[in-house]
Amino acid sequence: MHTPEKVEQWEEKRASTFTNNDYIKFIIPSVFGALLFLVPINYNGKVTIGVGIMAEALQSIFEPYLYIFMTVILALSALGAAYTKAAKPRWIMQSNFLQSLFYIHSFWLTIRTMGALFAICTIFKWGPSWLYADITGGTVLYSLIPVLTTWFLFAGLLMPLMLEFGLMEFVGSIFRKIMYPLFKLPGRSSIDAFASWMGSGTVGVLITTKQYEEGFYTKREAAVISTTFSVASIAFSLVVITFIGLEHMFVQFYLTTVVAGLAAAVICPRIPPLSRKKDEYYEPVGKQISEAVPENTSNFQWGLQKALEKAQKVTGFKQVARQGVQNVIDIWFGLLPLVMALGTLALILAEFTPVFTYLSYPFVGLLNLLQIPSAVETAPAMLVGFADMFLPAVVGSGIESELSRFVIAAVSLTQLIYMSEVGILLIKSKIPVGIVDLLVIFLQRTLITLPIIAVMAHVFFF
Repeated sequence: MHTPEKVEQWEEKRASTFTNNDYIKFIIPSVFGALLFLVPINYNGKVTIGVGIMAEALQSIFEPYLYIFMTVILALSALGAAYTKAAKPRWIMQSNFLQSLFYIHSFWLTIRTMGALFAICTIFKWGPSWLYADITGGTVLYSLIPVLTTWFLFAGLLMPLMLEFGLMEFVGSIFRKIMYPLFKLPGRSSIDAFASWMGSGTVGVLITTKQYEEGFYTKREAAVISTTFSVASIAFSLVVITFIGLEHMFVQFYLTTVVAGLAAAVICPRIPPLSRKKDEYYEPVGKQISEAVPENTSNFQWGLQKALEKAQKVTGFKQVARQGVQNVIDIWFGLLPLVMALGTLALILAEFTPVFTYLSYPFVGLLNLLQIPSAVETAPAMLVGFADMFLPAVVGSGIESELSRFVIAAVSLTQLIYMSEVGILLIKSKIPVGIVDLLVIFLQRTLITLPIIAVMAHVFFF
């Protein structure tokens, strides 16, 4: 219990340490960051966030040109990396940012080159038709890349409002008592989850990556947060349920995904591979966080103190703006070429080969056991989500049974791991999660959430 004397002592200490300017630096940017990333807004008949509104507005204006602009970016990314690899120019090698952007491993150079070539082939319809088809390269370049370009433009520019002015520290101290017992995570991870829920799973992963590289999450915590809390946004959930023809059941549908998703969030961090990740911080920076609340100090008081200390470190607008611009450049030049390359390859496998059909055979028996109609047609949808989150809805849209379509849509939203966006972002990041880890976690989440979703669908809704 905090006595009046202890509270008074803390207030005196705070008054002697922090100025009014520190409070302003914490409150104003943090409020704007929360409004842009965390507050749901009903816009054009759907729920989204401020960053999403700006992204959609920009996309609607420049939509005819975005895929051309990004193809140029993809080409410059590949050419810049090849030039740096061959010539090692001093002006790049002397810049930590440019060196990390262009002086990359030969494997990533190959993937960047593939991304650029796939985009060019898709525009000019060069090469085999399965490469540039509307359901493969066309989907990635014309549908996915423009959305990611605009989302990441505003998310990257404005993310410092969330990370640099104390909001994470303040929220982290308050939510620690919830996040740690349930998920063994710092309280600040609640921000990552909420940013995903209201905005985009990729934005949540981006926040987690930055926090890990700055020493605020351990390897285990970053791996758990990025694979467990990168939930599909409400806006995307509406798109999926509408596409599959069950928009009249959105409330039941979203309730089901929340229950199943929470179950997976509690179980997955406690079993391998996530449970085996080390509780070590990113080596170049070490541990930069302490959420332990001192004795005789409330969570609110401690959170406010840590937030003000964080805000004090911001020296000016130029520092924050530079970091935001670098975020965008890093994503456009470093991530989106990988999305184009690996996303196209994943869709080719899903659409033009029987790979996912063969792999889904074991799920036929499980679906029959759970009394899901059209089990043979439904089974491939349980696995194609590993390539892209929207593919299960595409596969399941033609199935007659509403129950089967409901299960497909709900499972696709709780699987979370899909290579066309989140998977590539994680593989490229410094978080120690490889493609085998991602596949295992994807299967774990499928096996955990599928029975829950099936039971809820049978008992409550059908």
